[in-house]
Amino acid sequence: MVDTSKLTSVAKDVLLAPVYLYQGRKIKRDTVRLPEPHGERHGVIDLPQANNEVSTQDAKTFNLMVVGDSAAAGVGSQTQQEALVGKLIPILEQNKAIQSNFARLNWSLQATTGHTSFDILRRLYVLPAPEQPIDVMLLSVGVNDTTSNVSVHKWQQQIEDIINIAQRKFGVRELVFLSLPPMAQMPAIPAPLNNFVGAKASILDGILQQVCAAHASVTYMATDFTRMLEEHANGSAIDINVMFASDGFHPSSLMYGYWAQQIVETIIQLLDSIQLLDSSTTEFER
Repeated sequence: MVDTSKLTSVAKDVLLAPVYLYQGRKIKRDTVRLPEPHGERHGVIDLPQANNEVSTQDAKTFNLMVVGDSAAAGVGSQTQQEALVGKLIPILEQNKAIQSNFARLNWSLQATTGHTSFDILRRLYVLPAPEQPIDVMLLSVGVNDTTSNVSVHKWQQQIEDIINIAQRKFGVRELVFLSLPPMAQMPAIPAPLNNFVGAKASILDGILQQVCAAHASVTYMATDFTRMLEEHANGSAIDINVMFASDGFHPSSLMYGYWAQQIVETIIQLLDSIQLLDSSTTEFER
């Protein structure tokens, strides 16, 4: 049976193609190009409470790597302290579960504006293998694949390849893919282009979920943007624009803070798996 709704959608997109093209070019021409924030992109932090409980000889380090695109890089914030990693590290540092299991937090950020899944894959090939396996690798990817209109097949294959090299070369114990953002709600993308872009992002996000579900120690984290708004509003009506930077495309420092909190919750849920893997031998290239 012919899916009439799909045919209708395709016909609509064909008719609106000139509008999509015009709006896309206008966005590229008019949107302010925000720089990547200044600040540290790696560091080692002693966890005071853990140090009181664990001897120096037995001290374990929690190794975290954040990889990806401009959202991972923190575009939309002035400094890394106001960006995703800058919001994430203090929450991890103060978390009781992290403190009771680890004596140090070793983190690094490997992210660049405009990176697609292919760019991220290439970066992982070029980076040197770590001295110790990465406990958690966070990956922010998909927005640039959406805007560059990557094919579904290519997207799926490159996600598979990213998983393979992350586990083989970096010894990643838990790989966490962050869901694609609600691109249809981005203030910078006008209607009807926002619905077209949002639909494409949803397709890629659905494939990402399927690929993650098919691999052990790979997690798809569905970022709860509705929860962010509700927590910030605290019962009052708010403008969604506060969650976006001045370009109407990237997260604001406010959104980075709420996002970091949800990421930490996911990491804590994975701690048991990380501890179990820590007692076994993890093979990876060096």
